[in-house]
Amino acid sequence: MLLIPAIDLKGGQCVRLQQGLMDRATVFSDEPAKMAMHWCQQGARRLHLVDLDGAFAGKPENMISIKAILEHVADNVPVQIGGGIRDLHTIEQYLQLGLSYVIIGTAAVNNPRLVQQACAAFPGKIIVGLDAKDGMVAVDGWATVTDFHVTELAKRFADDGVNSIIYTDIGRDGMMSGVNVEATVRLAQETSVPVIASGGVTSMADVEALCAVAEQGVIGAIVGRAIYEGSLDLAAAQRMADQNKC
Repeated sequence: MLLIPAIDLKGGQCVRLQQGLMDRATVFSDEPAKMAMHWCQQGARRLHLVDLDGAFAGKPENMISIKAILEHVADNVPVQIGGGIRDLHTIEQYLQLGLSYVIIGTAAVNNPRLVQQACAAFPGKIIVGLDAKDGMVAVDGWATVTDFHVTELAKRFADDGVNSIIYTDIGRDGMMSGVNVEATVRLAQETSVPVIASGGVTSMADVEALCAVAEQGVIGAIVGRAIYEGSLDLAAAQRMADQNKC
């Protein structure tokens, strides 16, 4: 199982939000590229970028920082990105820059055909991000909660050829309250698409809990505030996941 450090970009800085609220941002670095290199040195085998400004604007807003990160790490680890990806042109632009995977979130909900078109045009490169509050999918940078249940939408994308689904429990994201293993496993069980957990991964106990359900389709976990604040040692956690062969 992969532990994937998150680098959330806001105004060119590396930040972490609480429950997706832009006015509850903690700045961890003014140099995101150096942060990316740090996590690679700690043993990260993939990085997760989020253009937070782009998520609200509906278009890339942190391109300078994204390019700098790729220049430093793209030759060593795959990098995935989400936030404000609404069309095929943006997807192609990101892949040409050297990103390995592109995450479609809001657009996957509002325009499911885009997922079909993207998977056909860029096989193996498309991840769908489903962010939920109390099981209901949220869009537009988590500003709007829809009437769609997360498992309902996940099933729709199962036949499109998506690489995986990132499931984020908004209520736990950035709150250091532990990962929602039950909901994550339930989603993995109800769709044939591999699931990456996100939101609330705080401790080695969370990693152990996810390792225990890896065989049910949970292939990785995105880690954020915990590794920035030190409650979770990324290198030690990845070693444990490898030793558990999960």
